[in-house]
Amino acid sequence: MEKSFGLLFFLRKSRSHQTGSESLIYVKITVDGESCELSTKRKCSSDKWIAQAGRMEGRTEAAKEINSYLDSFQQKIYRIKKQMMDRDDEITAEIIKQKLLGIDVNKNKHMLIEIFKDHNKQVLELIGKQYSKATFIRYETTLRHTQAFLEYKYQKEDLDITKLDYQMVCDFEHWFKVVRNCDHNTTIKYISNFRKIINRCIKYGWLKQDPFFGFSMRKMEVQRVPLTEKELNAIIQLDFSIPRLQLVKDIFVFCCFTGLAYIDVKELKRSSIVMGNDDKLWIMSNRHKTKTATRIPILPVAKNILEKYAYNNECMKKDAALPTFSNQKMNNYLKEIADACGIKKTLTFHIARHTFATTVTLSNGVPIETVSKMLGHKDLKTTQIYAKILDHKIGNDMAHLFEKYGK
Repeated sequence: MEKSFGLLFFLRKSRSHQTGSESLIYVKITVDGESCELSTKRKCSSDKWIAQAGRMEGRTEAAKEINSYLDSFQQKIYRIKKQMMDRDDEITAEIIKQKLLGIDVNKNKHMLIEIFKDHNKQVLELIGKQYSKATFIRYETTLRHTQAFLEYKYQKEDLDITKLDYQMVCDFEHWFKVVRNCDHNTTIKYISNFRKIINRCIKYGWLKQDPFFGFSMRKMEVQRVPLTEKELNAIIQLDFSIPRLQLVKDIFVFCCFTGLAYIDVKELKRSSIVMGNDDKLWIMSNRHKTKTATRIPILPVAKNILEKYAYNNECMKKDAALPTFSNQKMNNYLKEIADACGIKKTLTFHIARHTFATTVTLSNGVPIETVSKMLGHKDLKTTQIYAKILDHKIGNDMAHLFEKYGK
C-alpha cells in the first residue's frame, strides 16, 4: 500500500552556534506522519545553506562536493524505499533509518508462519513421545488455514508477530466462519490451535501484549443425543450378510457397552483385557486423548464381541482386541447401518460413547462418579456434559412421588 513519504535536509544548530560557523546537516525522513532524523556527517555554514532547497549555496568545489553527496544520500534513501516496496515489506521511517545505518532490521524480527513451522517441526519430532500423529496433523491443518488467511487479508505470505492484535484475531474468526464456512465450535478449535503458537511467542518474550486478551474462546453447547434403548437393541439384533457392515456394527455396539472412543478401540490390546478381583473381565488401559487410566468391567454383550474375534488373524498378529477400519470408513459404514435399522440419527463413534454414558449406565442407576471413572475423565464436569438423563429415567425416579401426592 502506498504511503505518504517525505525527505528534508536541514542544519541542526548547536546551542552555542555563532553566525558563520558550521553545523551538521541532518535528513528528516517522514512516513505516514511519523518521522525520524539522521546525521549525514557533513557540515555547512548557515549563511551558505539554502533551507528551501536543502542544499549548499554556490558553485565552489566545496558546495559541489556537499550537494553531490546529499544527492547520493537522497537517492540511496529512495532506493531502499523502492526495494522495500518491491518486497512488500513494512515501510517506516525508523526502518529506513536502520537500513541506512547498516543495521539488520530482520535480526530481531519474528515472523508468524516461520514460528508456526518451527513449532510443527518440533511436534513431528516428538510423535510417539509427547504428541500423537493426529495432533501434528491438526497443527499442520491450522498452519495451512493461517497461510490462506494472511494471503486473503494482507496479501502476504508471512507477518511480523508484532502486527498481531485483537482485530486480527477477530478477522481470523470471521474468515473461518464466512470464507471457510466453519461452524462456531470448529472455528474455535482452529483458533485454539493458533493461540498456542501465540502463547509460545509471549512466553519467549517476543510479544509484549496478548492479542487474544478479551477474546472469547467459549464453545457453544452441542445437544448430544444418544441412542435410546430401543434403537440400541435394533442395532444389536440386526445381522448383516456383508462382512464390513457386520464388523463395524460389532465394534459400534462394543463402544456402546464400554464407552471407549474409536481411537481407544483401535489401540486396545488383548493384553489390556484382564481378570479382575471379581472374577470378571476388565479393560485396563489408558485413554489415548488424555493418557488417563481407564478401568471398565466388560459387560456380556461386549464380552461376546471380543470372543467372536478372538481368532481373527489380524488381531492375533497385532495383539489387537478387535479389527478396525479407518475412522472415516467406519463412520461412512455406520450411515448404512443406521438406514438399515431405520434410525434417523447420525451414527458416529462419539454417539456410541454418549450412549454408554447415558442409556447404558446413568439411566440404569450407575452413579455419575463411577461413569466418570470408566470414561477416563479427569473432571466430573466433563462427564456431566455426557450425562443427559433420559425422560423415562426421570419418570421412573418420580413415580413414587406421583403415588404419594396423588393421594
